[in-house]
Amino acid sequence: MRSVDHVPVRAALVLALCGSYSGLAAQASRSALDPITSAVMKHPITTSSSVARDHFLQGQREFDLARFIDANVHFKEAVAADPSFAFGYLNVAFTANSLEEFKRNLALAEQYAAGASEAERLQIQMARKGFDNDLAGQLALGKQLVERYSDSPRAWLALAGVEGALNKNDEARASMAKALELAPRLFAAHTALGTSYLFAEPRDFTKALEHMQAGEALAPDEPNAHMFVGDAYRAQRNLEKARDEYLRGHDLNSRDAILLVKLGHANTFLGDYATARANYDSAMAFGRANEKAAYAPFRAYVSVYAGEPRAAIDELNKLVASVDGMGVPDPKANKVAALTNVVVIATHTGNRAAAEQALKQLEPLLLQQADEAENPAFKRGQQAQIAYLEGWTAARRGDYASAQKQADRITQLLAPDANPRKL
Repeated sequence: MRSVDHVPVRAALVLALCGSYSGLAAQASRSALDPITSAVMKHPITTSSSVARDHFLQGQREFDLARFIDANVHFKEAVAADPSFAFGYLNVAFTANSLEEFKRNLALAEQYAAGASEAERLQIQMARKGFDNDLAGQLALGKQLVERYSDSPRAWLALAGVEGALNKNDEARASMAKALELAPRLFAAHTALGTSYLFAEPRDFTKALEHMQAGEALAPDEPNAHMFVGDAYRAQRNLEKARDEYLRGHDLNSRDAILLVKLGHANTFLGDYATARANYDSAMAFGRANEKAAYAPFRAYVSVYAGEPRAAIDELNKLVASVDGMGVPDPKANKVAALTNVVVIATHTGNRAAAEQALKQLEPLLLQQADEAENPAFKRGQQAQIAYLEGWTAARRGDYASAQKQADRITQLLAPDANPRKL
C-alpha cells in the first residue's frame, strides 16, 4: 500500500469515442472547485491506485458540496479500482443509500483498516462507535484524531460532528472555527458552521447567513451554495429572498432535485400551494436514488398548510402502498418516514384512528430494520422510537398512565448507551 498526502488533483479528462465537448466542460467546471474542497485534507489517503485516489478526491469534492449521490458514485468507483481501499469503503458507507449498504461498507472498511493510515483507522473506528451508539467512545477517538493531526481541518470537522451529536454545541463550533482557521477557504467548514447556527442551540440566524454567504462567495456558480444561503434566509422568515436564492441555484442546474424541493418549501410558506406542489412533482421526476420517495412527503405537507390534514394523510398512505414499486434503494426507510409523518399529523389533528393504523404498520418495519442492522444499540434505539411514539400519542389523548409507562421504557432501553442525543 502507498500512503500519499491529500494534494490538489485534477481528474484526467479522457475523450471517449462518444464523448462530447459539453461533458468535458462540465468536468472541468467541477474540478475548478477542488481548491475549496478536495484539495484541503492534510492527512494521508492510503491507496495503491491513482485511479482510486482520483475518484476518492472527486467524491470528497461532491460530498463537501452536499452532492451525496454523486459522491457515492465516485467513492464506489474508488473501491472498484482498489478493493483494499479502507477509507474509500468508509466514505461509501457515509453516503450510503440504504442501511444494508452502510453496514456492508463499514464492515469492509474495518476489514482493510490494517493497511490504512492512522488518520483513516481512527475515523473508521469513530464510525463504528457511532453505529454502536457509543458517543463517549467516539468523542475520545475524535480528540485523539485532532491531537495526532492537529493541522488537518478535516480532523477538526470530524471531531465537531461528534461534539454536535452530543449537544456540545459550543465545543463543536470551536472545532469548526479551528478548521476554518487552518483552511479559511474550505467550503464545508463554512456550511458546517452555518448549519450549526441554524439548527443547534443557541441559534444565531445572522451568523448562519454570514457563513452561508461566505460559502456562496467561494462558489458562486455552485447551485448548492445558493441553497445554503436560501436556507438561512428561510430561517429568518425572509421567504422572498430565500426563494430568490433557490431560483438562482435552480437556474444553474434545472435538473437538481434538491433545489426544486427548496423552492417547494419557500412557496408553501408563502401560501402558493399550487406552485409548491408543482415544485415537488418536478423534484420527484428528476430525483435519483431514494429522492423520488423521500421528497414525496413534502408534497403531502402542502395539504397540512392548506388546512387539509386528512388529504395529507391519504397522500402519505398512498406513498407507503406504492413505494415498493418505485425502484428506490431503501423502500423500507421511506415507508418508515412516511408512516412517522402520518402519526405526527394525525396525532396533532386528533385523528386517532389514522394514528393508530400508522403505528400498527410502522412498528414491525422499525423492528425489521433493527434485525437487519444486527446491532444491539441500534435495536434499542428502534424500540425506544416505538415507545416514544406510543407514549406521545397516549399523552395527547389523555392517557397519562400509558404515556408514563412508555417514558419509563425509553429510559430503560437507552440507559446502556448513556446517549444524550437520544435521551
